[in-house]
Amino acid sequence: QVQLVESGGGLVQAGGSLRLACVASGSAVSRNFMAWYRQVPGKERELVARIRSGDTNYADSVKGRFTISRDNAKNTAYLQMNSLKPEDTAVYYCNLSPDYSIPRRNYWGQGTQVTVSS
Repeated sequence: QVQLVESGGGLVQAGGSLRLACVASGSAVSRNFMAWYRQVPGKERELVARIRSGDTNYADSVKGRFTISRDNAKNTAYLQMNSLKPEDTAVYYCNLSPDYSIPRRNYWGQGTQVTVSS
């Protein structure tokens, strides 16, 4: 059974930084797509960043500010968020999937709140 546990969210001023962590159990981050999504009330969940092997991709809104990475030995994925803006405020969810195009093959963490004050 796959479980994902996120940590690292909190309140930060605009321009500040946070690093989110997602510890996985039941499956290896090295063999899956690992991603971070975010959601605000009333809006759909949106992809922030994804990593698989050496390939990464980012939402246009976070390019140059956020970096996704993973530590295979710790079975953990990270999202380093720099130059944070108030519009980055959301609940951030970790996602693991061997094939993200198949809904039932996506696993999710419980979410961690990120709040950026102006």
